[in-house]
Amino acid sequence: MKIEQFNFAGHKAIVRVDFNVPLDENGKVTDDTRIRGALPTLKKVLADGGSLIMMSHMGKPKGKVKAELSLGQIVKNVSDALGVEVKFAPDCAHADDLAAALKPGEALLLENLRFYPEEEGKPVGVEKGTPEYDEAKKAMKQSQKEFAAKLASYADVYVNDAFGTAHRKHASTAVIADSFDQDHKMLGFLMEKEVTAINNVLKNAQHPFTAIIGGSKVSSKLGVIKNLLDKVDNLIIGGGMGYTFIKAQGGHIGKSLHEDELMPEALNVIAAAKEKGVNLSLSIATVCGKEFSNDTERCVFPIYNIPDEWEGMDASEESIAEWKKIILDSKTILWNGPVGVFEFENFAKGTGEIAKTVAQATQENGCYSLVGGGDSVAAVNKFGLADKVSYVSTGGGAMLEAIEGKVLPGVAAIEG
Repeated sequence: MKIEQFNFAGHKAIVRVDFNVPLDENGKVTDDTRIRGALPTLKKVLADGGSLIMMSHMGKPKGKVKAELSLGQIVKNVSDALGVEVKFAPDCAHADDLAAALKPGEALLLENLRFYPEEEGKPVGVEKGTPEYDEAKKAMKQSQKEFAAKLASYADVYVNDAFGTAHRKHASTAVIADSFDQDHKMLGFLMEKEVTAINNVLKNAQHPFTAIIGGSKVSSKLGVIKNLLDKVDNLIIGGGMGYTFIKAQGGHIGKSLHEDELMPEALNVIAAAKEKGVNLSLSIATVCGKEFSNDTERCVFPIYNIPDEWEGMDASEESIAEWKKIILDSKTILWNGPVGVFEFENFAKGTGEIAKTVAQATQENGCYSLVGGGDSVAAVNKFGLADKVSYVSTGGGAMLEAIEGKVLPGVAAIEG
């Protein structure tokens, strides 16, 4: 069922949202982006004349009640954003009366789901790899089903609008869907947009298709890179992970970040790209620092010849010029990960230039661009370019797993 086709009048809807928002030391919300992101779905339920029950996690309490991770702290923020007074259930597993009493147009927020270990479905206090763990895991699986069924009992419609947790088979993101038939479970508007954006690059991409993959480690993105080799025309690899590829080819990378054990895999990627006709583009030269700090001495060296006492910290102007040509000639762009130590102002130029060029390709050339991953999102936000790219993904881990070709449990539980 598509959410836009469903009329919530007379229904109670339980909606999995991602209200894992940052709080300051006084429990005040410092960034309400995730709350605002869920509003189209939440307001649709209320505007139709339905009753709204919201559930979310916050932080990693690991099955224990922690006051500093209580969703009670954000009730006012959610109320203000929704424009209705939101009631609060201080125990997500014992909210029967509050849920039953909800009238059309009213809203209820449940306490942090992860105060219960059944949400994540992981045994607590038992060592992995022991017979006791295996037994505890079996028992926990049954408990997770019961916890999910309890949550489901509060409502007659289930909506999942939490893309950031779509790659987890948790009680509230996947298991709960078993309690609803196909006409009474659906993706929320935010989830629909995320899934559509990923499909636009993985299944419906216009060519030339360019993927820009950055970040610090090859190990965290290897599956993504391998899956993309069958789909892209150009693969730009930047950031810390690039030095593993350079060293694998005999380059001298000084003190630059690298993973020796991944060098054979890097060579395999280079060979596969050549075989498949993919243009694999690495840095030509790099801005290096003597120390890992913003104010260290800087110097540019050819990527294959960095002196011992220097480490690569940012893409050079020469590298960026090459990458700009590729990006501006593209019809589809996927960008995940910075091409330098973006948190240091003096080594953020390369990532900023990538952000501006992706925006330029989108605005001037009609390219479809999907940006995801913490630092990539931070870059487009920092330069005020979030509305100049086609889509900014809210779920880093979920997006990466989808691009890697993995099935997302939170989506599969609804779409089959």
